[in-house]
Amino acid sequence: MKTAIERFLKYVSYDTESDEASASCPSTAKQRVLAEQLRQELIELGAADVRVSEFGYVFARIPSTMDETLADAGDGAQMAAGSVRQQYGGRTPVLGFIAHMDTSPALSGANVKPRIVQDYDGGDIVLNEEKQIVMKVADFSFLPGLKGEDLIVTDGTTLLGADDKAGIAEIMTMAEHLLTHPEIKHGEICIGFTPDEEIGRGADRFDVADFGADIAYTVDGGALGELEYENFNAASGKVTIHGVSIHPGSAKLKMKNALLIGMEFQSLLPTFENPMYTEGYEGFYHLDVMNGSVEEAQMDYIIRDHDRAKFEEKKRFFADAAAFLNRKYGEGTVVCEIRDSYYNMKEKIEPCMYLIDTAEAAMRACGVEPIVVPIRGGTDGARLSYMGLPCPNLCTGGYNYHGKYEFIPVGSLEKTTEILVEIAKRIAE
Repeated sequence: MKTAIERFLKYVSYDTESDEASASCPSTAKQRVLAEQLRQELIELGAADVRVSEFGYVFARIPSTMDETLADAGDGAQMAAGSVRQQYGGRTPVLGFIAHMDTSPALSGANVKPRIVQDYDGGDIVLNEEKQIVMKVADFSFLPGLKGEDLIVTDGTTLLGADDKAGIAEIMTMAEHLLTHPEIKHGEICIGFTPDEEIGRGADRFDVADFGADIAYTVDGGALGELEYENFNAASGKVTIHGVSIHPGSAKLKMKNALLIGMEFQSLLPTFENPMYTEGYEGFYHLDVMNGSVEEAQMDYIIRDHDRAKFEEKKRFFADAAAFLNRKYGEGTVVCEIRDSYYNMKEKIEPCMYLIDTAEAAMRACGVEPIVVPIRGGTDGARLSYMGLPCPNLCTGGYNYHGKYEFIPVGSLEKTTEILVEIAKRIAE
């Protein structure tokens, strides 16, 4: 059997960066290369119904090893299990595990050169001596808590790809374990690997009916033990500013500098509702991209809040800022487009809280203390929950996603795989 570590190191060698500017699905052809690799591996493992959709989604199934006859309820645990089964016509619900294949466009995922720092000493980590790239304890205060672990790091020139190739490696290793140990009792399990999650399109072409699960978990979280069923309500805001370019020598009362108007727009937003000042349940406006000239400028924002009412208020405030500048500089100067991306999955998970209870119990059984935290972002699971597939998010074990300081402890890869196996067993109990 291959280990999760072996799989992970193989998968990060595939460049699967997604591209928001592309209209295709997947947005980059290189994602399909990994999809085909995963399809072949699943076939070799003996998984059933292995397929890759026309849009690059990889689906497969691990058959149930159980007698689906509903046993008479005995103790409380059996009664709880029975009540869950009764929601699904007296059968064990079909369980899904989902991870995404793409990596963030925030930093290159090509030619990743992972390195294992063995028996980490708790201090600064030199990622690239030649370029003087160092991951410092002063910047990442949690590092000393990982002393003694083996850490998989980058060489400082790319991201690592633990988001979410760690999730893929953990799911694949779980699949091999269950398929080679038919004595383990579990219900039917569906596996799904999606493209384009990092650009917000992972659920766009996800066929929930074809996937076949009743309930699922995305394996796309952070540090070991994290368990998430609340996420941001999210929208994108696009601001286009139409200026008037006049030679600066004769510009008085004629020029409208789109760049300066853009800076003014940003200044109207609340200073402390900015990612660098927020945490926990606090929302924000984030200026992600700005470019242009005197004649025209563009600003791309993301707008986030866990609270739906506050989220709607943020969108109104954003639009009002554009309206104010149009009153000041002339109608049509600032064009503001706001598009909702996804919503907080909490309201869809609360009727299925046994998913959270099961994950917490599985973690504790594996010696991991669960940490239930809100996601300061989103996952495929947020949208899938609104598409009829309740889908909270599990840890992968990684840290510092989307950048050169990304890393994952070897032990977290192994332990998360154990947790997935334990969840599969407990859903069937």
